[in-house]
Amino acid sequence: MKKLNSSILVAIVAVFLLSGCSGLNKMKKNAANIKFNVTPEVVEMHGGTVDVSIDARFPEKYFAKKAVVVATPVLKTPDGVIEFKPVTLQGEKVTANNKVINFKSGGKLTYKGSIPYTDAMRLSELQVKLEASQGSKAVVFDPIKVAEGVVSTPALLVNREAQAIVAKDNFQRIIPETYEADIHYKINSASVSKNEKLAADVEEVKSAVEAANAKDNYKIRGVKVSAFASPDGEFDWNDKLADNRSKTATKFFQAELKKLEIADADKDAFFNLLSTAEDWEGFKELVSKSKIQDKDLILRVLSMYNDPVVREKEIKNISAAFTELTEEILPQLRRSKLEVNVDVIGKSDSEISQLAANNPGVLGIEEMLYAATLTEDVKKQNAIYEAATDKYPGCFRAWNDLGMTHVQLGEFDEGKKAIEKASTLYGKSPVVLNNMGVVALIDGDFEKAEGLFRSAAGAGKEVDYNMGIININKGNYSQAVNNFGSVCLFNAALAQMLNGDNAKAMKTLNCVDEACVMTDYLKAVVYARQGKADNMYKALEAAVSGMPKLKGLAKTDVEFGKYFADSKFQSIVK
Repeated sequence: MKKLNSSILVAIVAVFLLSGCSGLNKMKKNAANIKFNVTPEVVEMHGGTVDVSIDARFPEKYFAKKAVVVATPVLKTPDGVIEFKPVTLQGEKVTANNKVINFKSGGKLTYKGSIPYTDAMRLSELQVKLEASQGSKAVVFDPIKVAEGVVSTPALLVNREAQAIVAKDNFQRIIPETYEADIHYKINSASVSKNEKLAADVEEVKSAVEAANAKDNYKIRGVKVSAFASPDGEFDWNDKLADNRSKTATKFFQAELKKLEIADADKDAFFNLLSTAEDWEGFKELVSKSKIQDKDLILRVLSMYNDPVVREKEIKNISAAFTELTEEILPQLRRSKLEVNVDVIGKSDSEISQLAANNPGVLGIEEMLYAATLTEDVKKQNAIYEAATDKYPGCFRAWNDLGMTHVQLGEFDEGKKAIEKASTLYGKSPVVLNNMGVVALIDGDFEKAEGLFRSAAGAGKEVDYNMGIININKGNYSQAVNNFGSVCLFNAALAQMLNGDNAKAMKTLNCVDEACVMTDYLKAVVYARQGKADNMYKALEAAVSGMPKLKGLAKTDVEFGKYFADSKFQSIVK
């Protein structure tokens, strides 16, 4: 076998190398034939990240059979190039495990990638860098622009718009009180004996009524007289006996109240008379608490029979026990129960407000918490809650509400400490859990905040609103819209716009009670999306007039991209 001439061998190798390089150069030359489709057409930031979805279509007879191509999407920003994760493609004769693109028929690649968002990406463009290689040869393509970016409008989200919840007071202006006494009778009698008239519980009730009558904020509403007969003997007789007992007790006590000069005591309507012919319920209660022999058997009889005649007959058959009943239980049931109903009327709103401002220490905890609801001045509320925590340091509600007002005043560190104190006192409170979530949200810890808001479910509509903020951050705009409902607040409008409902977003912005420069700025963005240039300029002028630093935001905001070259826009943001 003849040896190849060395010059011929070199020539052959050169041909192979040139053919490989020629194929790569051809791919570079025809790179414009690669079709890129980006969804959405302008790159957007969602939940703190920039996600891209790119479909690339390689034409027929384009991709060299032995070529390997590394494709890297990048964001070209004023600060430099930020790369996404690269993807490797290969021709059909390459023996590797990458995505294969056929030479004859071409092929398609679907790419998805994500990188953390930075403000430098506001003015940027999405490019695809391609580097093809074959053997030891490599060719770098010119970057291919595939989209504009980055829409950062979700970053307008206002964390501090998160809503805290006040821990409600249990203030009652009118507190009912009841003074009680029993008048006992001898068997088959309705006469009130001298001993019963002077009984200790009767005297105590009279003293309490007299004291209440002397106080301006006590009102004696009336007396309930409930008379009973013991469940022995004939029912009709007992019915009449109980009725008579209610009348004699009323007559006696009415006379006593007249002596005390109780208003309306002489009126029949002041007394509510009730009678029970046979007090089986009272009988059952006393027996169950007693140590009577065979009490379980007696209670079983009561559960087995409803007919009072049968009950009495069966109980009498328990001879030993019935003797004890006659001596210990039945006498206690022959009675009239007196209940004097009194309303204790608390301080008026004006009195509570004055004391809260000048001498809060004399107020009870419920009055102090209530006092804070009588003013809309957050500083005054804060002072009241401060006084409440001083006097009642173990009340989690006072600490929670103090923290809430600190947050509303922009005193975040103080608010955080107070709400954390409330959590140590009663961390299971849904209200406290929500407010801990507000603290986490303002701190920028969305993950922690979400967990706390979910644990606070049911605490109030504020939790739903706060979950709306979470869902905007996660890019769940439709869910955020549902969370916000019909509230007229900035974040609600932002969610509506991001969800594609510009008309609803504008309606919400127009009904915001406390409009601010950011409301005007978002209006400008909505008008820009609607193509209403005049309205956009008017809103943008109002925004930058109120906060000049918004000029820098606007001139790098691709929401206004198609207006960047307009002289009107340039004059507003210069």
